[in-house]
Amino acid sequence: MNQRSGNPPTADQFKGDGRARRPVRLSRRAFLAGAAATGAALTGLSACALDPANPANRAAGQIRVGSAVFPESEIIARIWARALTEAGHDVEVVPQIGARDVYLAALQEGSVDLVPEYSGNLASYFGDVPEGADPVGVLAALEANLPQELEALAPAEAESKDAYRVLRTVAAEHGLVTLADLAKLAVVSAAGTIRIGGSPELAQQPYGPDGLAEVYGVDRAAMEMVVYGDSGGPLTIRALADGAVDVADVYTTTPLRDPSGGEVDVVTLEDPQQLIPAQNVVALARRGVLDESARRALESVASRLTTADLTDMNLRASGDEKAGADLIARDWLAAGPS
Repeated sequence: MNQRSGNPPTADQFKGDGRARRPVRLSRRAFLAGAAATGAALTGLSACALDPANPANRAAGQIRVGSAVFPESEIIARIWARALTEAGHDVEVVPQIGARDVYLAALQEGSVDLVPEYSGNLASYFGDVPEGADPVGVLAALEANLPQELEALAPAEAESKDAYRVLRTVAAEHGLVTLADLAKLAVVSAAGTIRIGGSPELAQQPYGPDGLAEVYGVDRAAMEMVVYGDSGGPLTIRALADGAVDVADVYTTTPLRDPSGGEVDVVTLEDPQQLIPAQNVVALARRGVLDESARRALESVASRLTTADLTDMNLRASGDEKAGADLIARDWLAAGPS
């Protein structure tokens, strides 16, 4: 997920409308229950392999940057590592640690010092996020929910979050602009259903079919989930292109390519009620580890990292080039501000 949300790889701000809506828990820990035993085992391995108390495994003053098990997370980690190295710090990258439960455990135990995270899902992992919260509200929830030993630095503009996409031809034909317009698809469908392609977790999320019904008035009975295991990747995108689904949940930084590499022309349906939580990239660190020089280096990266940058980097990683994370990180830093 994009462990962005605790899911497998693919791949963080909200605006309220003034309506009083119930606070919701957005954590995906419940969705990881089936992998709990594996996560526990990996946590144990992490504690053994990354033991910070063993001098042979760690130099004094070294900053360890961890990542989750999807390419975007490692790319960000390696960008930070290079920026910190250029600022004079001794840095080691510990990539592909595991799912959110695993890499957060490694961070809290001190095996790593810094990991890429996403504001909305991180805030909801540790507590509640008010439904419809704006970006400031998400960051406030994040600050309030984080354990005392952790801190999140200033967020980047870049965010990687769920987004409902439809083919541009379908949007034009049926006048689809916002999520509320999804109701039109049930009317024109021969079966009277709206087929939604997405990961298994989507059906349980507050911004899944139940949320579309509650917030946007889409008939819950008309929505049918069609599950794909690639978390909005090429299989899901191909299903959308081929008409196997009417709408697909695809992350905002996922290259819109089918398995053959062909570009798929889609429209992202607008979400004026902020049903889907924003997920801006944030640097999550153990409190007290980063000095001012390290903080400035990370904040410099955050000040220029955009969603378009992440999409381009993900395409380099997953497309024909199959570029490595370190090469992608080096090239992005060398390019400098646009």
